[in-house]
Amino acid sequence: MEPGESKASAPHILVFPLPIQGPVNAMLKIAELFASSGLKVSFLNSEYNHNRLVRYANIHSRFEKYPGFEFRTISDSLPEDHPRSGNRFMEMFEAMNLRTKPLLKNMLVEMIPDLDCIIGDGILGFVLDVANELGIPIINCCTIGACYLWSNYSIPDMIEAGELPIKGSEDMDRPIKKVPEMEKFLRCRDLPSFCRANNMSDSTLLRYGNVTRKSLTARGVILNTFEELEGPILSQIRSKCPNVYTIGPLNEHFKIRLGLENEEVKTWIGL
Repeated sequence: MEPGESKASAPHILVFPLPIQGPVNAMLKIAELFASSGLKVSFLNSEYNHNRLVRYANIHSRFEKYPGFEFRTISDSLPEDHPRSGNRFMEMFEAMNLRTKPLLKNMLVEMIPDLDCIIGDGILGFVLDVANELGIPIINCCTIGACYLWSNYSIPDMIEAGELPIKGSEDMDRPIKKVPEMEKFLRCRDLPSFCRANNMSDSTLLRYGNVTRKSLTARGVILNTFEELEGPILSQIRSKCPNVYTIGPLNEHFKIRLGLENEEVKTWIGL
């Protein structure tokens, strides 16, 4: 926060990760970077995950030093005894899109006009829909690397070119040519496991391709990577979404206690 700047003028950001361990851990660190810079941050987690955090980690004491930080919860619309993993993982997407989406909309309506920006998980396409409907700026956060994101974005192109489906174990070393800047090293075996579907109408395969393309229509995209590692791939992603912010590796930020400047975040969200 700038000298003389009141807390009331600090941007208010809602951070909403996909409610599974990896995205929650990564976006909780991003939320802490925002909070350490004097911003007002609401971290929205599923009720199921938040209860586990409170039970097994001293999470509130970790964030009580940030006066502008708060935890909020929302239902993931699954039964308490649902495993939320394995081959039933995709049920979370269906439940959240159907029943969590209207809950989120009601919550955001109550937060307007105090809320300045949403940092949403890129795989939760309904968050982008609600933000756009309500006119709230949104930046998507993809906790995966740029290469993974870009290969997912290219799934429709791979299908159209006949590079998918993969035709068994003998096909694993076949080069993939329809992912720009990855033609020299990408093989079938390097693609995510859902790309091994035999049916090109497979719902998981199509969901990842479509939701990745949709995520790049947000005002910007945050990636947990750095320019020196994936620069050529980042250039390809910027051809689809110019505002790509590389803030990785996140753990290094905390070693040197590097925050994000208030004015930098205001530029991100167009204030």
